[in-house]
Amino acid sequence: MSDTNSYSIRVEPTKQSRLSQVDFNNLKFGQIMSDHMLVANYDNGAWTDVSIVPYGDLQISPAMSSLHYGQAIFEGVKAYKYADETVSVFRPDQNWERLNKSAKRLQMPEVPQEIFLEGLKQLLKIDKQWIPSIEGTSLYIRPFMFGTEPALGVHASASYKFIIITCPVGAYYSQPISLKVETYYTRAVSGGVGFSKNAGNYALSLYPTQLANEEGYDQIMWTDAAEHKYIEEAGTANLIFRIGDSIITPHGETILHGVTRRTIMELAEKWGYTTEQRNVSVAELIDGIKNGTVTEAFAAGTAATVTHISRIGFEGQDYELPPVEGREFSNKVFDYLNQLRYGKIEDPFGWNFIV
Repeated sequence: MSDTNSYSIRVEPTKQSRLSQVDFNNLKFGQIMSDHMLVANYDNGAWTDVSIVPYGDLQISPAMSSLHYGQAIFEGVKAYKYADETVSVFRPDQNWERLNKSAKRLQMPEVPQEIFLEGLKQLLKIDKQWIPSIEGTSLYIRPFMFGTEPALGVHASASYKFIIITCPVGAYYSQPISLKVETYYTRAVSGGVGFSKNAGNYALSLYPTQLANEEGYDQIMWTDAAEHKYIEEAGTANLIFRIGDSIITPHGETILHGVTRRTIMELAEKWGYTTEQRNVSVAELIDGIKNGTVTEAFAAGTAATVTHISRIGFEGQDYELPPVEGREFSNKVFDYLNQLRYGKIEDPFGWNFIV
């Protein structure tokens, strides 16, 4: 990661901080925004006007291209505060790389590393007091980019805006979740944009998720578009299973290759577990729950962190997973990542980006 800064970042401090209005003991995920945001504009083939300014509304054209043609991508990152007030961001270089993979697929310009990482560092220094220090809390970071050309007609936008906003958060899920296996609606197809973190992937998930909620489930378990035979991911996170002695996660171009998912699989390998990234069929999962070979199932993501799955619904029947307290691997990795990200143990991998 580069600490150089060839882009001059203009800073405009807020005149009135909202920090005193925040109850850090009662944080709702994504509801309270920090004082400042980073903004950069792309026009005529170059990034310009990189600024840190007070958080606020944007003025846009009704003809803005992303409103009509969907060129909008984003990332999710978290910053943590150590006991000694050190601020650390967990693996932001991976999010920068993934943002640019999404940008390429949606024919958008890549964001330079200096704008993403150096801009993020300066933003967090200014809003350091917004990073909560209570166990289980963090500062959620949302980098995003969208087309801004004020013109109609199906083509890639000629201009773009890249923004980073932040918000103090507690847990996204406070308890184990239930999933419904989706066998009709589709999230992504081969050759499409399932691997990218673009706004459209989430928009089309809302209605099926609402239907699952009405049936008493917390989230969807997406399956492949062709046969609805193979598991892909949950609506808000990747999925990881322990089947026998192996730690297994679905893999392919139709799922988001999550940073937390990658981290967990790397840790599993380091700890000596057998790991597999492969197709996992619904039948294999259900049969494994019934015969006891599936001993752990959890969702993994920046927002979700490690969230246990309590039951899975498939074709009108519920299948209960083993008790959470007996899940060796997922509890171990949850505890390890918490200690690592809060600076309680040594970081042998260099994953913590110190601000």
